[in-house]
Amino acid sequence: MMYGNYGTGMWGVLLMVVFMIVGGLLLWGLIVAGVVTAAHYLRGPDRSRGMPETGTSARQVLAQRFAQGDIDENEYTRRLHVLDTTGPPPHPADTTQQRR
Repeated sequence: MMYGNYGTGMWGVLLMVVFMIVGGLLLWGLIVAGVVTAAHYLRGPDRSRGMPETGTSARQVLAQRFAQGDIDENEYTRRLHVLDTTGPPPHPADTTQQRR
């Protein structure tokens, strides 16, 4: 009478154990990959790749250039006045429609 291994023998039991281990590892790998993918998707774009942040305004760049001595006071005030009196640049699609 055989009890426990249902007639598969030692190699059958060993093969079932290997399949269970590999299947468990694959299952946990899929779970971890899903969590990492969801976290990456929910976090948004990666800003640590050396790209300048979009929060840097023209005023901040102008102030940095003035502080570093790249431009003098007259140039700084002239450019600051231009920033105060003009709005954002037009969208390229808007300028092509005006030319027609």
